[in-house]
Amino acid sequence: MKEIHVLHISETFVTGVYTYIQSICAFTAQDDRIKTSIIYSPNREGTDELDFEKDFSENVELIPIRMQREISLKKDFKSLKQLQNAVKQIQPDVIHLHSSKAGVLGRLAAKAYPKAKVYYTPNGYAFLREDLSKTKRKFFKLIEKYISKIYGGTTIACGDTEYEYAKRLGKSKMVRNGIDLSELDHIKVKPSLKLNSIVTLGRISAQKNPKLFNAIAEIFPAINFVWIGDGELKHELTAKNIEITGWLDREKALNLLAKHDVYIQTSLWEGLPFTIIEAMALQKPILATDVIGNKDAVVDQKNGFLCDSIGDFENAINQLKTKPQFLRNFGKQSKILAKNKFDRNKNFEQLVEVYLTY
Repeated sequence: MKEIHVLHISETFVTGVYTYIQSICAFTAQDDRIKTSIIYSPNREGTDELDFEKDFSENVELIPIRMQREISLKKDFKSLKQLQNAVKQIQPDVIHLHSSKAGVLGRLAAKAYPKAKVYYTPNGYAFLREDLSKTKRKFFKLIEKYISKIYGGTTIACGDTEYEYAKRLGKSKMVRNGIDLSELDHIKVKPSLKLNSIVTLGRISAQKNPKLFNAIAEIFPAINFVWIGDGELKHELTAKNIEITGWLDREKALNLLAKHDVYIQTSLWEGLPFTIIEAMALQKPILATDVIGNKDAVVDQKNGFLCDSIGDFENAINQLKTKPQFLRNFGKQSKILAKNKFDRNKNFEQLVEVYLTY
């Protein structure tokens, strides 16, 4: 079979979306049928901290084109022209768009080379963001609906709930996020016999809701709360029992995560978070807000608890404190679910088949 050229386009090139694209590229790098290019925006905060040489094969072409996260007609038009020129020059067989802004600009730019098959992964629809007004969410939903109807393309949802929304908006498929489970085999997992510590991992940003994390920590001063990461809302973590590690490389972060008893995710919204999947693979019970993304990984009262309020988190933690068998049982179920649903190699084989059937 002839080689195909896959072009990824993403305005967001940090945190979960970056990990998703990097993971796809790591998998497809093993397939000599696929050539890969990536157009990304270098102006998102945190992009300058990334290690492209370490994270991507030397055969992956990285092309910076500035895109604006917020809507700006002047800047968006400039970005669109650059994207159109790049698409004309590359002439890819497949264009895979990531996150909302690229989902719009990328579908417009794809018309510069209509032979390309276009796919779009929302990684958490913007209209589900809880930090936006109802008016903005309604506006973003209309954009998603009509850009799909007018400009086409197929949505590749990365999680079950995202897929349910995608089916209502247009042509769609589901290929779950996943991790390379074998990469975690060497990490020593501390058995959780008693709830002494609760950990999370990620950027301290509005999406991750550090205020809620802090409020939960204040209720349980005898429990050590650890945030692996850093971010612009670090000042909101004021409880005396919270430790902020700052950014660690992935190996150190996962080894530290493995030493704690429970993983917590207080996000306002998610796509399908790699951090939860990694914590599950490391046999951690999960406490998470009951939002899209989180609820695709956590089965309530099977491998953790899904929570709608601070009271729910308090009740869940009290149960884990008084019933240590939950720690063991939930941890075991987390690993089973990770293996059955979120094995990257198995899931991304499906993605490659989607690419190859263009």
